[in-house]
Amino acid sequence: MRTALLLTAGDVHTAEDLVQTACTRVYVHWHRIRHEGAGPYAHRILVNAFLDERRRAGRHPEVVTAETFEPRLTDEVDPVDTLAVRRALLELAPRQRAVLVLRYFQDLDVASCARILDCTEGTVKSQTAKALKRLKDLMSEEEADPATGST
Repeated sequence: MRTALLLTAGDVHTAEDLVQTACTRVYVHWHRIRHEGAGPYAHRILVNAFLDERRRAGRHPEVVTAETFEPRLTDEVDPVDTLAVRRALLELAPRQRAVLVLRYFQDLDVASCARILDCTEGTVKSQTAKALKRLKDLMSEEEADPATGST
């Protein structure tokens, strides 16, 4: 659920739908995956369901409000900074957002991310670099013009 919440930027309903989709697919394919382990398979299903949903939804912008779920990392996290990061994450392409969530929020290594995203390790590295650069640029823009709240 934590991964789904991070991928959906705190949209609880969409995150629950993604988790339900992943659990259903794990159940249906249990006979194939029980020897490999359900954890990595479930992560892959969850990320693929998220990417599929984003493709179907098109490029409609998501709206972040203060009422959405905010994962707490520590007690010292400033809610304004958390909201700014979430806004910046929403500006990333879905695959770049998925890479950052897997690498930095789920603390997975490059090889694990590549397996989950069904791509090469080089792709994970390049997508991570591009996503971090874009995130940094977006956060700089946010700090330069905090009144707008978005780009």
